[in-house]
Amino acid sequence: MARKNVTVVIEFIHLGLTDLSELKVVLFVLFLLIYLISLVGNLGMLFIIQITPKLHTLMYYFLSSLSLVDACYSSVFAPKMLLNFFVKREIISFSACILQYFLFVSLLTSEGFLLAAMAYDRYVAIANPLLYTVAMTKTVCVVLVIGSCVGGVTNSLTHTIGLLKLSICGPNVISHFFCDLPPLLKLSCSDTSLNELLLLVFSGVIAMITFLTVIISYVFSIERFYFIKRYKCKSSETTITILK
Repeated sequence: MARKNVTVVIEFIHLGLTDLSELKVVLFVLFLLIYLISLVGNLGMLFIIQITPKLHTLMYYFLSSLSLVDACYSSVFAPKMLLNFFVKREIISFSACILQYFLFVSLLTSEGFLLAAMAYDRYVAIANPLLYTVAMTKTVCVVLVIGSCVGGVTNSLTHTIGLLKLSICGPNVISHFFCDLPPLLKLSCSDTSLNELLLLVFSGVIAMITFLTVIISYVFSIERFYFIKRYKCKSSETTITILK
């Protein structure tokens, strides 16, 4: 019976953002502008960094990686969402829905890890500027970027595999504008307690790690910056006193 239920649902229907045709036009223009600004900004940043030799530094290597991930992230659901404004039934196939969810979580998690890596990079640059090139080599930066992507894919695979093991009995209507895990779990006739637990644990741990890394890095960076600033002021005052 479970296998039969899984094969019945071959596509999903998104409820979308609104049913009002007038409002759909306004939302289409608004989200199209947001998407284009995001896409042009990120790809433009990536292009400028690639063609400018002076920007081929480790800091801009992280920034270009973040721009690429962000451009891909917004492109996972934005084109389909914009297209759905002009169709009567916002339909997406089962395989496309699963792929959309997998890419969405992978890129979102990778972006969080990249932001944490960039915060740590700036902390090292401010706290130990003389040892920065020793501590943050190109190899270390590549490992951090690859590790961020691997962490994103691992997190996404965990939830996607768990989702594929569920029996989708119907209805096949998703109360969202793209395929996300919570709305999909509501369509399952299987026990989703494990999926919900994994979502809570993984999301909580990853969010806490990345958030604390960013906050702690910036706190120590600001503290180090003001320490150096005070030290320079005292040194200047001492020098002026000696000269007098």
